This record gives sequence, structure tokens and C-alpha cells, in this order.
Amino acid sequence: MTKSIYVTSTQNFSGKSAVCVELIRHFRSHGLKTGYMKPLSTSPAILDGKITDEDAVFVKATFDLADPVETMAPAILNSGIIENILKGAAQRLAKDVKSAFSTIANGKDMVVLEGGASLREGWFVDLAPPQTGPMLGAKALVVVPFEKELQVLDDIITAKVRLGGSMLGAIINRVPPNKTAFAEGVIRPYLEKRGVPVFAILPKEKLLMAASVAEILDGLGGEVLCARENLEGLVETLMVGAMSFESAIKFFRRKRNKAVITGGDRPDIQLAAIETSTKCLILTGGLRPSPMIIGKAEEAGVPVILTNLDTMGAIETIENFFGKTRFHQPQKLAHIEKLFKEYMNFERLYSMMEIKIA
Repeated sequence: MTKSIYVTSTQNFSGKSAVCVELIRHFRSHGLKTGYMKPLSTSPAILDGKITDEDAVFVKATFDLADPVETMAPAILNSGIIENILKGAAQRLAKDVKSAFSTIANGKDMVVLEGGASLREGWFVDLAPPQTGPMLGAKALVVVPFEKELQVLDDIITAKVRLGGSMLGAIINRVPPNKTAFAEGVIRPYLEKRGVPVFAILPKEKLLMAASVAEILDGLGGEVLCARENLEGLVETLMVGAMSFESAIKFFRRKRNKAVITGGDRPDIQLAAIETSTKCLILTGGLRPSPMIIGKAEEAGVPVILTNLDTMGAIETIENFFGKTRFHQPQKLAHIEKLFKEYMNFERLYSMMEIKIA
């Protein structure tokens, strides 16, 4: 009989998709035939002229899964569909999801379901997490990012109330180093006593919070002036250059894997950034740098991005990306796999789901 696990969360950008990928990887490594499905997608993307879900496309490609993307993401909400439903059109998304699940589950030992970004997402079409898991006979694993002690406790206990008996347990993600001992020694025992198994407490890692240069470029709506081949580099830190060349060199050497923001009229700061560990140089105000700067940056492999935003506008835009970007880069994937090997209690998960492995 096919087993299924429904990975959901209490808020956006919790690490839910990364958990799904690691579950699939681990199940497959133990010889379990594993499928993937995202019952409801509320973030449609256009790829090759078709409406689709990027997570489903990524998982299919990563694991070379045979099922069509259309079956993996059978219910994609866009503005047109929402409007039609509001105007009275019959909606059968829940039926479509059940049908797709039957197809995905056929011949599989396990199906990993990627659920909503919150426990309320999908009520509008009868596909909220408290509905979807039971409808598909899946146990719910809730991923909760750590922001404050009280927030973590409230979120997990709320999930337990809303999901009821379908809740398998929780993963607490992105725990700061100074909160790890408290999470392990106080929060975990408290939740366990109240019937919530905690399968992992994962540390907050700068690499996993990083944004790629390509994502920053898209957010800024800027223009790449050189080193386009290095747009997949990961930016962990943002630094602003508004000082002398000598001060800038000392300042920029403090941080690796950074993006530097400065004006297009500051060639001294631009050179200081290029000469240190910089993933990209962002020039504000729409002022183009000199050919000499472009040449130096190209030689060093540092993409230069030109934006019409002022410095504060660029900072605000970029800061919104940290911790809210996809994990599809190879560096992130390798690091996530390492974390799960160290912190995830797969043996307990197998036992509770009654999964037998060789």
C-alpha cells in the first residue's frame, strides 16, 4: 500500500520545498519508489508558454521522475481561474487533485506531497492543508521557521489543533545559534509532552538564506554589463560603499560572498569591491561605469548590475530577497542534504509511518 506524507507549513518561506526534496532523496536512497505531487499551487509560473509550477518542474528534473508535470501540479490557481470561480463557475479542483494523486501513487511505495504555505491556504477551493491531507490519506509534517520562542510554540500547537490526528509531527527550521540549546532542551520536550513529535531542529545557515545574483538582478529590474556567466553566484551579505578607497578596501575585506552597492560615479569604490570577494557590483542611479571598470570586473568574473533605483531603493529591494529565495542552486542542495543527514530523525519517521526498509 502506498504511503504518503504531506509537507506543509505555517508561513511562507519556511523551507517546505527543501524538506520535500530531502524526503524524496532519502526515500529513494533506501529503495522506495517515490513520487511527488503539489496538490495546490498558488504561485503559477509561465515556462515555454505554459502555466506551470516551478517546484514541480524542478523536482521532476532533479529526480528524473516519469510522471508529467501537469499531474504533479494538477490545481494551479491564477487570477483567471479565481475570477471564474467567484463569478459562479463550477470548480472541481479537489476532484482533479484526487484523480492526479491516484495516478501518481500507482506503483509507488511513497508519495511526497508539497502542501500550502500556510494552514489557511486553499480553503477557497476546498484544498486547505486540514482538508487535503485527510482527503489523500496522508500524514502531515509541519515545517515551522524559528523567529521567536513564543511564535514557534504557538505555530506548532495551532497546527496540531487544526490538523488533528493527521499531523505526524514538526520540523523546526532556521534556529539561530544562540537559541539552539533552548530549542533542544526546552521547546522540544515541551512539544513532545503535548503529543507533537519533533523530527528535526535545523540551524539557521547563511548559505541557505542567500540570494543568487540572478534573483537580485530580476528584483532590481537592472541591466547586466559584464560577467553574465556568473549570475548563479550566491550573495550572503549586502554592503554599501560610500567612503574613501582605503576605508572601502578594509571594509569590504571583512565579508565574503557579498554584493556591493554604490553609485555609478564612484570608480574608486567600484575598484575596491572588484578587488575583494564580491559576487556582484550594483551601480545605482542609472550611471554607467567607465570601460576600465567593466574590463576589471569582467577579468575578475564579477557581474556588474546597473539599476535606475537610488541606493536606498536598491537596498530595500535586495534585503527582501534574503531568506525568501529558492534553493535550486547546487551549493544549497548539497548543504541541505548535509543538514538532514546530521539532524533529521528518519528512523523515527519510518517507525511512525510504518515504513519498512531493507
